[in-house]
This record gives sequence, structure tokens and C-alpha cells, in this order.
Amino acid sequence: MNIEALRTYCISKKAVTEEFPFGPHTLVFKVAGKMFALCGLDKWEAGEKSINLKCDPDWAVELRAEFQSIKPGYHMNKKHWNTVSINPSEISPEFLKELIDHSYELVVKGLPKSKQNSILS
Repeated sequence: MNIEALRTYCISKKAVTEEFPFGPHTLVFKVAGKMFALCGLDKWEAGEKSINLKCDPDWAVELRAEFQSIKPGYHMNKKHWNTVSINPSEISPEFLKELIDHSYELVVKGLPKSKQNSILS
């Protein structure tokens, strides 16, 4: 998956914005003001394609044990975030979308009920 396809997928979700709060090289996707995905654009340009995604802590441990391409979140809370290196031989576009969906859904679940209802309705 290239950066444009990843961006298109992320911003197609309800209530998602894209921002650059950490400078021009870090693309951040938020739902209702809360981060669910980050991409270092300078790394993408250098051929190191990766994305930071929120993850259920128990599943994060399982994923890290199963996939070499999934590591504790770089510059993030290692318990709740993974860095996923987009290695096509290990991380298919469909699986990457599943991981993005999981991150988005976790963040939505953590929002106040009134915000959840407006997003999910």
C-alpha cells in the first residue's frame, strides 16, 4: 500500500481529520480530535514505510510475537501503540486495513458516548 492509498483509506472514515501537529514530516490522522494513526513522511520517502497504530494491549503483544514487521510504537506508549512496517511479504493491504480499523474503533470506543453516537450514527 502506498501513502496515497493509506491516506485515502484513513480519511474515508467518519469524523477523521488529517493534521501535522508534530511538524511537516509527521502526518497524523485523528477521529474527533484523538489520534489513531501517524506516519513519518520523511521515512516513507526514504523507503521505510511504516505507520503507528493504536492497539489493544493484549493483541499488541500477540501481533509483535507473530510478525517481525510489528514492533512497539516508536515514540509512543509501547503498551498501547504499535509501529507497523509495511512489508508486503508479511503485512497485506487487507491486514493493514484491519489494523487501521482496529485503531480507529479503539479510539472511538474511548470517546464520550455523545461523541460516539454522533460518529456511529
